[in-house]
Amino acid sequence: MRTNLSSQIKLDRISRKYYDPQGDIETAALTREEKIYTRIFETSADGSEYLAHRIVEVITRSVAARGRCVMALGAGLSTHSVYAHLIEMHRRGEVSFDRVTVFNLSEFFPLNPDGPSTLARLKDVFLDHVNVRPENIHTINPAVTMESMYDYCKEYERKISDCGGLDLTICEVGPEGSLAFNEPGSLSTARCRLVLLNGETRQQIQNAYKCDKSPTTAITLGLSNILASSNVMCMAWGENVAPVIKEVVEGPVSDKVPASFLQLHNNTCVVLDLDAAYALTRISHPWKVTSCEWTDKLIRRAIVWLCFKTGKPILKLTDKDYKDFGLGELAALYGSAYNVNIKVFNELQHTITGWPGGKPNADDSSRPERALPYPKRVIVFSPHPDDDVISMGGTLKRLVDQGHDVHVAYETSGNIAVGDEDMMRYFMMMDKIAPMFGFANEEYLKLSMDVRNLVKNKHSMNETDTPEVREIKTMIRQAEAAIACDYVGVKPENVHFLRLPFYETGTIKKGDLTEKDVEIVKKLLQEVKPHQIFVAGDLADPHGTHRICTDAVFAAVDELLDEDWVKDCRIWMYRGAWAEWEIDHIEMAVPISPEELRFKRNSILKHQSQMENAPFLGDDDRLFWQRAEERNRATAKLYEKLGMASYEAMEAFVEYKPDGIPV
Repeated sequence: MRTNLSSQIKLDRISRKYYDPQGDIETAALTREEKIYTRIFETSADGSEYLAHRIVEVITRSVAARGRCVMALGAGLSTHSVYAHLIEMHRRGEVSFDRVTVFNLSEFFPLNPDGPSTLARLKDVFLDHVNVRPENIHTINPAVTMESMYDYCKEYERKISDCGGLDLTICEVGPEGSLAFNEPGSLSTARCRLVLLNGETRQQIQNAYKCDKSPTTAITLGLSNILASSNVMCMAWGENVAPVIKEVVEGPVSDKVPASFLQLHNNTCVVLDLDAAYALTRISHPWKVTSCEWTDKLIRRAIVWLCFKTGKPILKLTDKDYKDFGLGELAALYGSAYNVNIKVFNELQHTITGWPGGKPNADDSSRPERALPYPKRVIVFSPHPDDDVISMGGTLKRLVDQGHDVHVAYETSGNIAVGDEDMMRYFMMMDKIAPMFGFANEEYLKLSMDVRNLVKNKHSMNETDTPEVREIKTMIRQAEAAIACDYVGVKPENVHFLRLPFYETGTIKKGDLTEKDVEIVKKLLQEVKPHQIFVAGDLADPHGTHRICTDAVFAAVDELLDEDWVKDCRIWMYRGAWAEWEIDHIEMAVPISPEELRFKRNSILKHQSQMENAPFLGDDDRLFWQRAEERNRATAKLYEKLGMASYEAMEAFVEYKPDGIPV
């Protein structure tokens, strides 16, 4: 069973010449926007292997020069694959850590015996598997107090100095450009100190350590300590860090992006996979630094970029515009700007359709979806019991109204996202009506009292609910989803609550995707045999649940590839409330009228427990319906600026092929 197919999705096929240039001249041209030595690899595995060999070189060189190698190690998730390669090299006898001294880059404070620990993580993923001497491992003393904090941090720095200073620092670049726990606002002169962790970092810690409650403070080596290291090796994997990597590598040095201070270091290397490097100029806008291998998607991206540079729609771009902004090569390749303009305009125009299930009795040669069969059997997979209407509520309504047999499958219960206040609202009502309808019996009264006591004695929302409370919260979310589906017009018998087991832990920490989860999805697919599947495509999902749910669907389809119905099934990926597909990837854009947008808002509002009290809104203060509307309006506005018809809003989709490659 293949359970990580979403990680293999490549929306672009990047030419190797952009990320692995050959020769000094080509490298100099491609990297002229980059202010830090940066290596890009197709996968994180390739990048990790490269880093491991670089680290071994530093160890060998330092031990030969002064008898030891002193390293500061980070414990971020991105480092784990590097450590795995180092362990393998040690097992093969290619490196010894006998003369390596390790300093923990940062540690949580206060250190809870039952809570997360960076040293415990380092030992688990690296130190316990190599021959570092225990006496050569240094970390923050959990017994340190607030009163002795300043002196202790100074002493930790002195230990590094007594060892001759750091030969190498290994760490990841965080989502906000942080290094260790040096978050935005940290100065280059910052030294070892106690820091307050912001919400973004705490969410990352919660996900990385799979803990219910994240620490609020930590002790970290400062930027000045890191910059004093002879060598610094940083890594970043995945598209969620791509925007900040551009700021780190190509932007100005700023305390708003702490890792940008690495531009001031002479021996820094930043290693990325293609997803993390996506926003760098040589990957996203290669025409600015080299001659290009022009693919259809790259041409589309270049023309959209040119439209925004000139403020013109596609069909008004001229040969001079192409020449002035470095795209003369493209115009020459097609003979004129007009020829390119028409090509891209037609491609984008053909992504727009008011018939997401295909238009019957119509020429479908240039439409995103085929006309036949009609009507189609459709399954919309929704990770939580509201993602369907948030992400594609307008399209869902179109599919129903246009006569398709639409099923909605809610993959998880979503019960941990129901606040206690929302649950108690129902109990207050039931307490009033229980005597009226004759269920004010001993069993109900005990349940009501137990729930009240549990809520009253809770210290935080992260405390685990009892199985009974989780079941009640599940019922609340299922009722809301059923009401929303009824409002949209989905038949009651076509609403499926899958309750995948990986989610049912009762805590923020979720289990791994297993065969049990995939079998549940397979069973529904085999029952419905859909012609169309819609699935979440949040490849940088901030919570993780979306990605696991997507992998469950992809794994199930992968196991059913030999069945005839799969060969006639198309899979469309939608995005959630956080981001939209970039326009060079969009393959189907469904227009939404003002009335339909209001209808979509109302369908989202049926999920009352997820309005103001939803616990996972994140740092974005907008409610889900507000995020969805603004995103959909922005997509329509983008098409309008490019010269297409003006719509109120649009929902966008990318096709997924069962081999893992969207086309």
